[in-house]
Amino acid sequence: MSFPVVFRREAKSEFDEVVVWYEGRRAGLGREFMVCVEAVLERIKKTPEIHTIVYADVRCGLVRRFPYGIYYRLEANRVVVVAVFHGSRDPEVWQRRARETGRN
Repeated sequence: MSFPVVFRREAKSEFDEVVVWYEGRRAGLGREFMVCVEAVLERIKKTPEIHTIVYADVRCGLVRRFPYGIYYRLEANRVVVVAVFHGSRDPEVWQRRARETGRN
């Protein structure tokens, strides 16, 4: 079984901004980031409970080769991405977002 993945608006914006930023650093690097994120999402689709809960009902899958996490929760047979977040940023940003939109 594969679960559909949907991005919250803020998470999609974060993802798009990161792709553009990496592409601006080096041609092709944005695409490499996208491929690595897609690999995490494929694992999550197949086995959404593979990652540990890190806050309330939110789980985090780490992006290989890049210092980012995909923060997500399971909702009604789908995966909702709450944030695509750099590991050095203040986690309160995505945690607040999770509180505002979650079932905590």
